[in-house]
Amino acid sequence: MEMKIKDRWDRLSPATQRWLTENPGCLILPRTMTETICHETGVSADCDQHGQAMLSQEDLDFIRAKAEEPQTAPPEHRFFDATQPGEGT
Repeated sequence: MEMKIKDRWDRLSPATQRWLTENPGCLILPRTMTETICHETGVSADCDQHGQAMLSQEDLDFIRAKAEEPQTAPPEHRFFDATQPGEGT
């Protein structure tokens, strides 16, 4: 079965997504990354005798597009005091 990274992107952990976007030219996924993606998505992939999976052109294009997107930081959590300065004084 083809990986279809685009269809399963939201199931991948942030660490896996980061690895893929940091390695957008990777044509063949290493065995450990193939196993990680299969575990996270619940889908098995067609692997060679070394446990590696080849990415389709569609997957490569999708990963390259994701790698080129501007990175947005997660929203910063801000904590506020229950009372504002000057209240009740």
